[in-house]
Amino acid sequence: MILKKHIAACIITFVVFTQVHIAQHIIPLDTTNWDIRAKSYMFENYKGKDAIYIQNGAIILKDSKFLNGTIEFDIFLKEDRMYPGVFFRAVNNFQDGELWFMRAHLSGLEDATQAAPAIKGITAFQFYFGEKYSFAHEFKYDDWTHVKIVVNNDKAQVFLDHSETPNLSWKLFHKPKEGDVMIRGGRTAMHIANVIVDKTNHEIKNFNPKERKPIENLIPKWEISDMFEEQLLDDPNNYKSLINNRNWQGYIHVEEGTAANISRIQLLRNGQPGNTVFAKIEINSDKDQLKFFSFGYSDRVVTILNGKPIYRGTNKWRSRDYRYLGTIGLFDGIYLDLKKGKNTLLMAVSEDFGGWLITGKFEDKSGLKIN
Repeated sequence: MILKKHIAACIITFVVFTQVHIAQHIIPLDTTNWDIRAKSYMFENYKGKDAIYIQNGAIILKDSKFLNGTIEFDIFLKEDRMYPGVFFRAVNNFQDGELWFMRAHLSGLEDATQAAPAIKGITAFQFYFGEKYSFAHEFKYDDWTHVKIVVNNDKAQVFLDHSETPNLSWKLFHKPKEGDVMIRGGRTAMHIANVIVDKTNHEIKNFNPKERKPIENLIPKWEISDMFEEQLLDDPNNYKSLINNRNWQGYIHVEEGTAANISRIQLLRNGQPGNTVFAKIEINSDKDQLKFFSFGYSDRVVTILNGKPIYRGTNKWRSRDYRYLGTIGLFDGIYLDLKKGKNTLLMAVSEDFGGWLITGKFEDKSGLKIN
């Protein structure tokens, strides 16, 4: 009997301690602690919680930087096309950082959630996809959803609805560097409550990230030009001067055995007109020959071989059906009529959002040397 009383007392003590600890770290939802960037907002008690109601916007934690720790909040989802989530370690005015978000309208589907980086203002979900960065979850639309993100150095985990095991573990995309925290709503309105940022709690549990199978024999690197306006590609008679007037910015390399990310080297929205670059490789052929080239891109491409256009295509979000994400892969192919000696292959890649990407491979590289 004494032992039972002792156990009960320990349980009560633990519960009280946990509640006090949580209460100490809840950040009040007010304009003192949060920079509120929304079309409109209001503070109210909603479904039993003191909440902020935001329409088409986000809240940004003031006067505090985040490196490692736990970020938690409750959110009341709607079954609408929206992408609520958390942006952490954000730098350069949220141009770069780490994100995790939900696709609230895709309950139960494999891409209902998403981890991805922001790189120079682009969240490359068209690159970082599949079970390594997404998981299915049945969302609630009649009750609060609890979100918990744990971050420690180069690792992160997400726990939904008080799960004891992580729903997703992933390696973070940037080198660890403290930055801002944003909790974003969606394109429509929703409620957020009980926001906790606890920098003392950064324990990673059962870290078992998924792996992605690399694509073998990809072109390992591409040289990238400066940016120009996509409409300049409409007239092939201008291609010679368009190509000759480019400044070359450097090389990007294939990541995760999948594609090269143009955003690593080029800032899309830099205040200047343009959304297109050339990605270039030099192909030295030991003879005149026809070679099949598989490739992928995002969002649009014009392929130019030795100054002549040979292909034009679109692979952007919802371009092929209403659920199409525009993900990168070797989904297209062309036969390249190579001459003996040096051949220049240019891929004019244009971007809207979701990932500025290029990839490709020769099925048969015999007789070729690629620079």
